[in-house]
Amino acid sequence: MTGQITRVNPSQLHATPGYHHITVVEAGRTAHLAGQCPLDAAGELVGPGDLDAQIDQVAANALTALTTVGAGPEHVVRSVIYVVSDDGPVLGAAWRRLTSSVIGPAFTTASTLLGVTQLGFSGQLVEVDLTAALPR
Repeated sequence: MTGQITRVNPSQLHATPGYHHITVVEAGRTAHLAGQCPLDAAGELVGPGDLDAQIDQVAANALTALTTVGAGPEHVVRSVIYVVSDDGPVLGAAWRRLTSSVIGPAFTTASTLLGVTQLGFSGQLVEVDLTAALPR
């Protein structure tokens, strides 16, 4: 399916730190993952107050969800990253940790990084929302 995914950065738009402005997917099946949270298999928050530990758990959870439907990070066509912070360096560090994680290739596609004031679970610092084009 990756042959049916085209990622484009028009020369008229600003350079990006690794993602693409546009992702085109030929018709096919897609998987829309629920926001992946830093919860372990028992539903307990991992790494209270530790953004890196929470990012690692989110990445592991997202990889599990993707592989469950026969996809990998390279099949992701859209990502939205939510980080509880309004500090640019913290947001940048979260981006770098995610792009170097086990799901790093997911963030070479159309991506949005948002600083937010709160997420759904008490102590939650990060959440990742992914859409994947499923391979045939």
